[in-house]
Amino acid sequence: MTRLALLRHGHTHWNRAGRIQGRSDIPLDADARSELATYDLPAPWDKATVWSSPLLRASETAQLVSGRNPRTSDALTEMNWGDWEGLRGVDLIADPISGYRHIEDWGWDFRPPGGESPAEVLTRLQPWLAGLQGDAVAVCHIGIMRVILARAWGWDFSGDAPFKIKRNRLYIVDMTTQTALPDPVRLLKPETPQ
Repeated sequence: MTRLALLRHGHTHWNRAGRIQGRSDIPLDADARSELATYDLPAPWDKATVWSSPLLRASETAQLVSGRNPRTSDALTEMNWGDWEGLRGVDLIADPISGYRHIEDWGWDFRPPGGESPAEVLTRLQPWLAGLQGDAVAVCHIGIMRVILARAWGWDFSGDAPFKIKRNRLYIVDMTTQTALPDPVRLLKPETPQ
């Protein structure tokens, strides 16, 4: 059996400002680094192969929570948001001619101008997913996680998502059955030495 645990990268200053990062290579902010250094991967994930997106915010997160240098794959790079990268979602949604939509109204073919759709992201991910052997942790981005979890949950980017992605949690997908476990697993926060 092959299982994949998905973990979202820590905060960046763009996340905190509500900016769309996409493929922009924004590093973790100092607060995120400090927080992530206090977490560990729980068993059995601490022994799994660790992968990450090549973008700094993901590879830094992977190193901090696993204590190892991750393998990287371009397939795990965030969805390309094209012309909207660096802009704020709240500003785009307030502009009726921007074409921006809430995720519940995307469908698989929604594409930002100059960017890529969830369907295109899935096509990009499929060879990497098919090549997984044994348990793996992938530290990546919310767009990548949404696509993998949407497929596992049978959600078509229409209406409310059956999952909510939070930080510092592993979202597990059984790759053999292509199904998601219903509850995420929290990262460990070891006790402070006395």
